[in-house]
Amino acid sequence: MTAPDGEADDVARAPRIPGPRRSADDHADLTARPPEEVEEPGVDAEEPEVPDLTHDVLKSLLGAWALSACSAGETRAVEDHLTGCAPCADEALRLRDAVALLHEDRDLDLDPLLRSRVLENCLGRRPARIPVPDWVTPYDAETARLDALLRDIGESEWHAPVRLKWYEENRVVRRKATVAAVIGHLFAVDGLVSAALGLDDPLGSGVPELSPTERTEAFWSALDRPPNRSLRGPWRDQSHTLIRTVAFAGRGVADLTVTYKDFALPLQDSLLERAFECWLHADDIATAVAYPYAPPSGPHLHGMIDLAARLLPAALANRRRTGLAGPAKELVAAGAAGRSLHLEVEGAGGGHWYIALDSPAAVGSPDRAVAQVAMDGVEFCQLVAGHITPEEAAAGQDGDREAIRDVLSAAASLSRL
Repeated sequence: MTAPDGEADDVARAPRIPGPRRSADDHADLTARPPEEVEEPGVDAEEPEVPDLTHDVLKSLLGAWALSACSAGETRAVEDHLTGCAPCADEALRLRDAVALLHEDRDLDLDPLLRSRVLENCLGRRPARIPVPDWVTPYDAETARLDALLRDIGESEWHAPVRLKWYEENRVVRRKATVAAVIGHLFAVDGLVSAALGLDDPLGSGVPELSPTERTEAFWSALDRPPNRSLRGPWRDQSHTLIRTVAFAGRGVADLTVTYKDFALPLQDSLLERAFECWLHADDIATAVAYPYAPPSGPHLHGMIDLAARLLPAALANRRRTGLAGPAKELVAAGAAGRSLHLEVEGAGGGHWYIALDSPAAVGSPDRAVAQVAMDGVEFCQLVAGHITPEEAAAGQDGDREAIRDVLSAAASLSRL
């Protein structure tokens, strides 16, 4: 670094900080000057008198400087001081950035990635003593996202109509609800997981074994008034308790059985299923209140798709028993490779799955694939949720038409209230 006279400058100075932006509440043209202050051509502008101030006084003026509230002389004194005092220069930068947030033309919405960055930074510095298991994070993330949506909506929007839709047998079933009623539904069905862990059931003690739909109807009927925003607190407390209990329970809890009356899932898959339903119903709510809502992250979406793909052989066999799917064409021994459908899911969370067609005990194999279906990941999830019908699914199809129709219908049959 060279001084103006060519001599080496042995002392590195702090960079000069440009002056602050104008005050947020001052919308006047600060460049305009009264007529009597306009300089005549050829006349030098009068230099402001720069006061001789101590470091402590100059430091106390930094806030006023950032707000453009200093006199011309004080401004010059502060800025001269900042070129040589690194601590004050750092403080000046922070204050100026803070003042910039007060401007009306700035977007004050928080960066949607801010929470994850803060948590990542905190956990990087000090890892959690009891970390949340990886298989619980989709449920943790989706309940947190839904809670953020609920925090943003107004009182009246809790009673906004929500159109629930799912697929039964070969027909679409619709049900009218409200935002609050949907939260009650999630609260009641999450209670199945609570009961499996020995926690309080929102339906109370001594409740007989009920399906998710029956639990929801029972919960709604037991309310002494229409559902409202008061359900948000109990639902969120329950989700926090579930996550905390599982985190402290250790590894063996992942295989604990959660019974849904007509079927059962290990706890690990059950919480993934609850994350899936939380996302889909959050999307229903967002649509009802015109709120932007994105799909889950790629890894979480992949896990949800994988769960649905693993459930498809049993769903297909169940439809075959009731005459809703074509008969098995080639039975094989349990664990052997059988006729398969290649399910190719594109986009975030996508992948390749081979669905056994003739027996849930068979193993899907690329060597035995007789058909292929290609779909977008979010669209596949909409099909599994019963939000679109097999006929509406925009799938790329190739091969055995009956196998394709049966698998798409089996995917839709996984849906319920």
